[in-house]
Amino acid sequence: MGSQTMQGFIKLGNPIELSDKEFYKLSKFIYDNYGINLPITKKTLLESRLQKHLRKLGTTSFQKYIDNICSGTESEEVVNMINLVSTNKTHFFRESLHFSFLQKEVLPHARPSAKDKFQIWSAASSTGEEIYSIAITLEEFLAKNGQHISYSILGTDISTDALQVGNNAIYSEKQVEGLPLDLKKKYLLKSIDRKEGKVRVIKKIRDKTLFKRFNLIQDRYPAPETFDVIFCRNVLIYFDKPTQERVIRNLARCLRVGGYLFLGHSESLMGIDLPLKPRVHTGYQKMSIC
Repeated sequence: MGSQTMQGFIKLGNPIELSDKEFYKLSKFIYDNYGINLPITKKTLLESRLQKHLRKLGTTSFQKYIDNICSGTESEEVVNMINLVSTNKTHFFRESLHFSFLQKEVLPHARPSAKDKFQIWSAASSTGEEIYSIAITLEEFLAKNGQHISYSILGTDISTDALQVGNNAIYSEKQVEGLPLDLKKKYLLKSIDRKEGKVRVIKKIRDKTLFKRFNLIQDRYPAPETFDVIFCRNVLIYFDKPTQERVIRNLARCLRVGGYLFLGHSESLMGIDLPLKPRVHTGYQKMSIC
């Protein structure tokens, strides 16, 4: 086969390979700056996620790319890299027990004052399905109980790509097929072009949300006792134990006394001494200032 084409086929270049040394340097950078723990068993995964991007950039080796990434302050390319290596697996009403508990046990005791917003933080919001599941839960509770509670939901994530999806609030019909029909009718708008197979969360709910990029291992968390409820689910599993403890302590400080912290169903507070009392599986209530 020739160097350019032969019978309509294009010669492919050699794949850009990631050496063990390069992997350790890049994984250490990711761990030190973002807390994501990547053991050597993740080398092939990391390599495959970055190879196509390197070819797009015209970079011929991982060494050049890594030298650029690790050269100093967080650049646009570092943000792009984190978007590529982040895992954003989620769906509407994932781990539904927490939403049921929110509706039945938490919201009935929420302060009804319109001047004092009920504030919720989705600290690993991914593409937004969790935030909108929370909002739908609140709206359903308020409608059924004839109450008025002013609320806002902050969604943060390390991935700018995921945040953009959440902010747009546009999903495929397949992504919402598990929602009951009555909830779809109330809270989702269908695309004018039915062939697109897209839906969008209604503006009333979108206006209650704010999406911002945030690194959970940084020190500058929101002000203490800011939030009534914090969801931080299925992200701690990517951190080692010391990082998990640091993040949980920071989250607990942001929670108001009496507020609730929800973790993923495979995550726990085992071995961490904080005034957080279990109320439901991986759901905890803050009992005192910490």
